[in-house]
Amino acid sequence: MAFRLASARLTPRLGARAGFTAAAGVSAYRAPLAMRTMSSQAGAKKGGSGGVFLALALAGAGAGYYYHTSTHSLAPQKVAQDQSVNYEQVYKDIAEILEDNDYDDGSYGPVLVRLAWHASGTYDKDTKTGGSNAASMRFDPEASHGANNGLKIARDLLEKIKAKHPNISYGDLWTLAGVVAVQELGGPTIPWRPGRVDGLSAESCTPDGRLPDATQKQDHARDIFYRMGFNDQEIVALLGCHALGRCHPDRSGFDGPWNEQPTLFSNEFFKALAERKWIKKNLPNGGWQWVDKNNTDVMMLPIEIHMYNDKGFRPFFDLYAKDQDRFFADFSKAFTTLLELGVPFKGDEKVYKFKTLEA
Repeated sequence: MAFRLASARLTPRLGARAGFTAAAGVSAYRAPLAMRTMSSQAGAKKGGSGGVFLALALAGAGAGYYYHTSTHSLAPQKVAQDQSVNYEQVYKDIAEILEDNDYDDGSYGPVLVRLAWHASGTYDKDTKTGGSNAASMRFDPEASHGANNGLKIARDLLEKIKAKHPNISYGDLWTLAGVVAVQELGGPTIPWRPGRVDGLSAESCTPDGRLPDATQKQDHARDIFYRMGFNDQEIVALLGCHALGRCHPDRSGFDGPWNEQPTLFSNEFFKALAERKWIKKNLPNGGWQWVDKNNTDVMMLPIEIHMYNDKGFRPFFDLYAKDQDRFFADFSKAFTTLLELGVPFKGDEKVYKFKTLEA
């Protein structure tokens, strides 16, 4: 799940790798998919700023525009919406570009999950605005919302896929990329269906503030997620995607990964919360975060510890720490729901369950 001011990162398919012995009480294991331990890479590619997304379906809209330059100039790129897209091939093409040894921990997967999350998590069930339909993060002001700092990296990366499959909408492309990243990094199968129609202008943008703020407490998390229609169990399940990726000071103000294997989708986020001793660490920017006492490179966001200590949320944290299969099942359902918020499906769309490249 993506928090405002927090930047999730995932890792892609990386071939067979040796098992990793994690510090601070994390047991050693060998994963079937490739994974990378966290590392400080001096030559890592750093991204620019991105923006939040709103999805308002425009009735009869058959074209969209991608707002893609760093100077925010509008590039008129019409997108035909039809049924000629080979979504199985799109999945494979996205999976093939996930791995990059020069980017963060070796994968674009985490930032693609974050893009899909932020493109969907603006939904308001009362006003029926927001969600993944319009791909409005292509436009200002959403492209400049602080919650989406760094997401231009993900949007630009997917342009090569868009060029190869021009008939896919940006909304479908961004959400499918999130599915690819979760699955290729070892997570559960995520059922997915197409049908998103791109907005034509910034009129489809949602107001700033619809995504979670990591500096807040558990009541704020409930306000944000209840607005989308989620319950406490689903909120905690979605939070588990923070097993992937890391925060960046230049994007969120926070710094570090949530565990030592930030490119492997697992229940490690929940295990880390339950098994480690967390202490406060002041940050150079005046803020603070939680860090593992025995490995201060690993962090938790302020809101996450508040949520963990909440009596309503706590049973689900404990459940997922003990049962990865249950977490995978519940995450798949909640993430599928998230990606479909605000989408005016006709009801006859094919539901895809993609196989991973290693399957």
